[in-house]
Amino acid sequence: MVPPKTVWKLKPPSPLASQLALEAGLTPLQAQLLINRGISNQSQAKSFLCPRLADMADPMLLKDMDCALPVILKAIEDRKKITIYGDYDADGLTATALLLNFFTCLGIETSFYIPNRLREGYGLNKEAVETIAADGTGLIITVDCGISNSKEIAFAKSLGISVVVTDHHQVPQGFTADYPVVDPHRADCPFPFKDLAGVGLAFFLSVAVRTALRKKGWFETAPEPDLKDYLDLVALGTVADRVPLLDQNRILVSNGLGIIGRSRWVGIKAMLNVSGIEDPDITAGDLAFRLGPRLNAPGRMDDPGIVVEILTTDDTLLAKDLALVINDANIKRQGVERRILGKIEAKIKKTEGINDRRALVMSGEDWHKGVLGIVASRLVDKYNRPALVLGVQDGMAVGSGRSIDGFNLYEALGRVRHLFEKFGGHAHAAGFTLKAANLETLRNELEGLAGKTLKHVALVPAIDLDAEVVLGHITFDMVRQVRALGPFGDGNREPVFVARSLEVAESRIVGERHLKLRVSQGGTSHEAIGFGLSDKHPLKGKTVSIVFTPELNRWKGYERIQLRIIDLILENPGSKLNVFGTENK
Repeated sequence: MVPPKTVWKLKPPSPLASQLALEAGLTPLQAQLLINRGISNQSQAKSFLCPRLADMADPMLLKDMDCALPVILKAIEDRKKITIYGDYDADGLTATALLLNFFTCLGIETSFYIPNRLREGYGLNKEAVETIAADGTGLIITVDCGISNSKEIAFAKSLGISVVVTDHHQVPQGFTADYPVVDPHRADCPFPFKDLAGVGLAFFLSVAVRTALRKKGWFETAPEPDLKDYLDLVALGTVADRVPLLDQNRILVSNGLGIIGRSRWVGIKAMLNVSGIEDPDITAGDLAFRLGPRLNAPGRMDDPGIVVEILTTDDTLLAKDLALVINDANIKRQGVERRILGKIEAKIKKTEGINDRRALVMSGEDWHKGVLGIVASRLVDKYNRPALVLGVQDGMAVGSGRSIDGFNLYEALGRVRHLFEKFGGHAHAAGFTLKAANLETLRNELEGLAGKTLKHVALVPAIDLDAEVVLGHITFDMVRQVRALGPFGDGNREPVFVARSLEVAESRIVGERHLKLRVSQGGTSHEAIGFGLSDKHPLKGKTVSIVFTPELNRWKGYERIQLRIIDLILENPGSKLNVFGTENK
């Protein structure tokens, strides 16, 4: 299967940019970038560029927060043990650590429970509840899970345990509960922002609890937690969970990034060190691609509890040791992922007619369940079509799927629900279990559904370009104007530019797979790096067009401009220009 060609889509300059620049005191470039992101007036621009904690929404707008608080306050006042029940991914783990640190600071006996992905699966289970009950817990607070666990919660209540659910996943059909459920996706929830991560919801819960305790005079004789110290945990979990970095998430992440370099949590310091992050200006990209995958790795490979331990310890030496263990788990995860991808690529090469398929369903014996979702994401990134990846063992297939815009994976799988023992998910991701004997039927049914929904144009990946620039316009001031729109991530992608007719003065390979160039135009030259683009080498003496995002690269105290290449083509008579921009040949 050949990866699809890419279309570059250049956004036209907006006639409103000059007016917005004048009203909001922005440069024309910043105004254009904001308009490209749907921000067109002074008030919106100010809120976007200056996300303030003072603009956080009132936690009491979250449905059932008023019901959750009395349950939690009673447990605190009665000195009952509280157990935080979280999920095994970075969002659930940071949320668990946040509440554990918060209640410990209040002097409340607190423990945690994280289910094992491979043995227990997602959410609450009866055996875990029994273990928690035997440990003397009086209150369970769920984070990043619980919305679909009414039976398990009823069992906990039958054992005399109070339960408060905080979750940010979709509410199941027919949902009812006789216990507090704080979830912004509830239809009756008036909270103005629906896309909080689990750790963001845990932070809002902490704000509400602290406010209630303050009103009761609790802190007249006890230290009051400074919740600003918890914002780096919030930023880490929010970015790792890939929720939109807009509105409330933008406020939380922006302020969290501002303190993470001087974090009070020794575990975060240890993780920064083992991840090789030394720059004091830590970015959302550092969290997404360096810290996040490491925190996710233990949950994928074996025991996620070690992540909660490192994020809650005050022991610097222990934190350093745990960071090394977590890093080793990530290295192991990468190796397992590469092996499965290699097997899939070999299958793809041998499968007749696979280029015409609208969806990929790949399976193998004993593929590690913990990495199937990552592998599916890799396939989607490369081939730009829905992908399901399944591990088969003892006649059963367990898998994960990822999708592209325009194909609702959860809805599609719902149409063949009869094939599954269980499944769940949302538009872009799903997890499922089925009998191995049903795999070929699933493959054919999904292909039929994708064929009806996805036309050829939907399978052609597109890169949206914010503007066309010449190298002479890329100055330190210009790069800082661009970076001021951060933090970047889902919902707020990095600004992307195109520059044409660049002469390649230098071309070399760095690492094993990366392309390093020096490009010049009209007397200006800049360094450029293309991660994973080593197959384009050599380019010295050639003329190219590049799609890139500009950044400042700091090394040994020096700062220089670097263009991070997203896509590149050789300029020649065969290059095809069209109304969208340039089609990558």
